[in-house]
Amino acid sequence: MIQWQWDRFADLSAPQLYAVCAAREAVFVVEQSCPYQELDGLDLDAMHLIGWSGSEVAAYLRVLGPGVRYAEPSIGRVLTSKPMRGTGIGRTLVEMSLEYIDRHHPGRGVRISAQAHLERFYGSLGFVTVSERYLEDDIPHVQMLRPG
Repeated sequence: MIQWQWDRFADLSAPQLYAVCAAREAVFVVEQSCPYQELDGLDLDAMHLIGWSGSEVAAYLRVLGPGVRYAEPSIGRVLTSKPMRGTGIGRTLVEMSLEYIDRHHPGRGVRISAQAHLERFYGSLGFVTVSERYLEDDIPHVQMLRPG
């Protein structure tokens, strides 16, 4: 059973914050063999959605409001832990974030920088590709927009 939690970084306990940072580092730095500055200064301006399986992070993303990264609200740092992949939790995670954005920023689009291999997944959630492919941290990405 997944327990879902919305919070700001400042409201997470030290063990929760550590678990989130460890999960992000495990996926985005270690698993993807991508040394980069994972903590990018935007976390304090974000709302964080965490799916917990006990004390382990099963799924995670952050929502940035309009004007923080793009003119539109955005989601990023989307991850599903290895044991949870293929269970549908990633779709649930993104759908929950879109509901949150629709509730808190009605009528606004949602812009993301998506790894190119996930273009079809995000397309199935209403996103359309609005850029050519580009490299972000040596990984092919596309910018996608979900109209408001």
